[in-house]
Amino acid sequence: MQKNKEKTKRIGIDARFYGPIGKGLGRYTKEVVDKVVALDRENEYVIFLSNENFSEFVSGNPKVKKVLADVHWYTLAEQIIMPYLIWRAHLDLMHFPHFNVPVLTPVKFVVTIHDLILTKFPTVRATTLSPLFYKIKNRIYRMVIWLAIKRAKTVIAVSQFTKDDIAGQFKIKPEKVVVTHEGVSSLLNRKSDDFPHDKETPLGYNIGSPFLLYVGNAYPHKNLEGLVKVFSVIHGKRSDLSLILVGRQDYFYKRVKEFTEKYWGEKSPVVFPGFVPDRNLKLLYGQALAYVFPSFYEGFGLPPLEAMACGCPVASSNKSSLPEILGEAAIYFNPEDEKEMTRQIEKIVGDENLRQELTKKGYEQVKKYSWEKCAKETLEVYREVFKK
Repeated sequence: MQKNKEKTKRIGIDARFYGPIGKGLGRYTKEVVDKVVALDRENEYVIFLSNENFSEFVSGNPKVKKVLADVHWYTLAEQIIMPYLIWRAHLDLMHFPHFNVPVLTPVKFVVTIHDLILTKFPTVRATTLSPLFYKIKNRIYRMVIWLAIKRAKTVIAVSQFTKDDIAGQFKIKPEKVVVTHEGVSSLLNRKSDDFPHDKETPLGYNIGSPFLLYVGNAYPHKNLEGLVKVFSVIHGKRSDLSLILVGRQDYFYKRVKEFTEKYWGEKSPVVFPGFVPDRNLKLLYGQALAYVFPSFYEGFGLPPLEAMACGCPVASSNKSSLPEILGEAAIYFNPEDEKEMTRQIEKIVGDENLRQELTKKGYEQVKKYSWEKCAKETLEVYREVFKK
């Protein structure tokens, strides 16, 4: 009995991003937290949540405790209050699913680094701050990332590309970085036969067929303005086509909408439905002619995998991690070459056999990624840290 007690560890996970409030990071946090605490019945867990998602997280594991940590990320308060909450919880290990690790974290920890966008794309267009404040904040971010990576017992990367990026930029031993691929949400991991393919669409979205689809945020590195420009050329040849850009309306989407008006004014074939819940997102993926992902940089690239899981063929950027993650199940273009981008999108639009082939390959590709596998590998990271 004593022997089992000695094996039990107390592990904390920063889940303030948990759920929709954290967007893509929130999905990662939710899936990892939910599945880790479901799989591990040996160790105790302390899950730190914000006021917005505290009631959303529910676990049937009696060894799981929720702690309210209503401290906003990237703030001075986070640097002061989170270390106190962690210290008070008497943890053996802490997992931060993002780089924002408090400098004064009082226990050993692992950190997940999804990408190095902040260091790769330090542009004032990626913020609502003034140039001076952005420059100061970006330097602080860089310092926090550097300290998190240097001090972590293990760094989790979501792709081999990100691992290589981290090891190269921060000059750390590659063996300190462990790759655990993300998964595809179980809500979306269903075959296309499960979804309607007629002209019915979710009420209120004002979407007609056929259409190209993008789902995600509108940060500058996502290259949505480039996609809008390319689509204007494609639409000149296929006037029946629409482009649907799905994402919660914010400063960055507002800027893309303003950019779009330069081409079409009020009668634009580019539709901005805003946030779309998963139950309707399935419908859009199932009806889309193709999903287009024009990003300049991705640490993993989850949305195109979700599209594949729903039977939607994918045309993707060939940059960063995307060829690694999507494999042969997508056609690729250089997002910096508008002519090549146009040519490849026109190819997928005009070739039904190609779309059917990509759909079949997409179903096989998504089988490589599961959140349960990600959670098991994350648990193994914890266990290896305890052996050190």
